[in-house]
Amino acid sequence: MQTIDINCDMGESTNLWYYHIDNDIAMLQFISSANIACGFHAGDALTMHELVDAALLAGVAIGAHPGFEDRENFGRTNRSLSPARIYDSVIYQLGALNAFLSINGTKLHHVKPHGALYNMAAKDAVIAKAICTAVKDYDADLILYGLSGCELIHNAIAISLKNCSEVFADRTYQEDGTLTERSSSDAMIEDEEKSMRQVLQMIQNGTVNTTSGKSITITAETVCIHSDGKNALSFAKRIHETLNQKAIEIKPV
Repeated sequence: MQTIDINCDMGESTNLWYYHIDNDIAMLQFISSANIACGFHAGDALTMHELVDAALLAGVAIGAHPGFEDRENFGRTNRSLSPARIYDSVIYQLGALNAFLSINGTKLHHVKPHGALYNMAAKDAVIAKAICTAVKDYDADLILYGLSGCELIHNAIAISLKNCSEVFADRTYQEDGTLTERSSSDAMIEDEEKSMRQVLQMIQNGTVNTTSGKSITITAETVCIHSDGKNALSFAKRIHETLNQKAIEIKPV
């Protein structure tokens, strides 16, 4: 049977009025991996603690979602930091979240960078190396999630760090395999039918159609869905049901 991991970014509590932890908790029944914000771009101790407890109860794999220390811009603004600063910030955030797993007698399953840190590491080998080194130094058993075919994955392979190639249900792609910049009007896929077709194409065929209309090869080991969209919960339910109908098992990496 074909398998796929479904991951979701969670715990991104900030001063944004629309965040509510109940939405994240409701998503847990439809996913297999949760990426929990660690306090820099979003998140706080209470949110981390509650989501760790809820994810453990739901049997969902728990990962850290570290980002730039940039709550005002939700971690989506590029920053120029030294590799040492990036290394230390990743270590710090992994430790913060892992503390709540430690008191439950378990530990982190994976790490997925957030926002600008994720996108910069997809293209910049120096940033990618800093992140990969931090993850491996913290716990060599952790799995690093990164954009399919990107520098983050290449660097993880280079240092023998476990890795997982990620694809996106609701984002459009460029011909080089990168995600379309969020500032672009066609960055997001808002049509549920189109998004569902893209998910199945990536999983079953290993390809994705770019904004230019070209089909490119892609490795889909985990699919990211977001919890903060207008119809996020209903879409997550539909993906879950559709994959089950197609005999594609949803399970953690």
